[in-house]
Amino acid sequence: MKIAYILNTYPQPSQSFIRREISALEAQGHDVLRLAMRVSEDPLVDQQDQAEATKTEYVLAEGKRHLLGAVWRTARRDLAQFWEAAKVAIVMGRASEVGILRHLIYLVEAAYVAERCRAEGVRHAHAHFGTNPAAVALLGSLLGGPKYSFTVHGPEEFDAPRALSLATKIAHSDFTVAISQFGRSQLCRWAAHADWAKIKVVHCGIEPQKFANPVSLPTGRRTLVAIGRLVEQKGQLALIEALAQVEADLHVKLIGDGEMRDQIEALIAEHNLSDRVTLTGWLNEARVNAELSAAQGLVMPSFAEGLPMVVMEAMAAARPVIATYVAGTPELVQNDTHGWLVPAGDVDAMADAMERFARSPLNKLATMGDKARQRVLQRHDIHVEAAKLAHHITD
Repeated sequence: MKIAYILNTYPQPSQSFIRREISALEAQGHDVLRLAMRVSEDPLVDQQDQAEATKTEYVLAEGKRHLLGAVWRTARRDLAQFWEAAKVAIVMGRASEVGILRHLIYLVEAAYVAERCRAEGVRHAHAHFGTNPAAVALLGSLLGGPKYSFTVHGPEEFDAPRALSLATKIAHSDFTVAISQFGRSQLCRWAAHADWAKIKVVHCGIEPQKFANPVSLPTGRRTLVAIGRLVEQKGQLALIEALAQVEADLHVKLIGDGEMRDQIEALIAEHNLSDRVTLTGWLNEARVNAELSAAQGLVMPSFAEGLPMVVMEAMAAARPVIATYVAGTPELVQNDTHGWLVPAGDVDAMADAMERFARSPLNKLATMGDKARQRVLQRHDIHVEAAKLAHHITD
């Protein structure tokens, strides 16, 4: 089956889960047309992302002439249909924070996307995130493009459900995907009761073969790895505050980059933690896996999440996890079994969990890591999850 993936900025270092899902669908015999609105401004350090970029068509790169040409042909093809789509775009624009003009731009993008889908024989479009990709997918379907579905990850979508017209996008969709049961519950809050049945849970997944032989926990200085963009919601400032309270010999590696790097570095200096914290910047997938192998665990101090891929990958690598009680994380990580769960933003609780991690015998951490590995492989195999998604698409 020919499927179009409608995306905003793709690929990106923080969205390898989309690349894995597409790859798994292709491995199962589906043909995927990648349609992204724009090129990522972040450097692509991973060769897999670089390769993915060469397979992706960029809508805005087509230029005004081609895009407006698609609008003209679409309107001439069925003016009444075009006007109905335009009215939906205007209604969503009035409700949004970005306005009507932006949604009319989405309508232009949708006209081009619908035309490309018809030309390529696409039977279904799937968007990731309930933001503009879902809007383009919706409007494209109204302009004669394929039926669509979209995956909502959170937390951004749950912060502004009315402004994003989530209920409208769900209502028009063939089905809608949540990545956790918590996510599904949040979508049910905003969807009409009649649409609840079309909200499905399909987890993001890991590639089990890449974690076939996890490295044993290393001896020596205890090390925790934290992976993610250096932004407010990821909670790295709280992590540094917590580390300042830890008396045991513990080192933390922050993998990632972002707008808060200077602020994080200043807090590290303020607490005299430069010998206990390393900032690596963005690393490719192989380097991230190597850093996980060199550490005894992962810490995720986030204030808001969906269901983090980094937690899944750490568990697949047989590493215990210190994470916050947010969104779908407690559905995967069980406290005192696969690591420790703490309330988000509770610096004292985070410090206590880190202290316990640092002082736990290595064999206890190894047992936690083994149980974590078993759980994530059972629940988050990308081939199983992609098959679920394909079943919903073809059902």
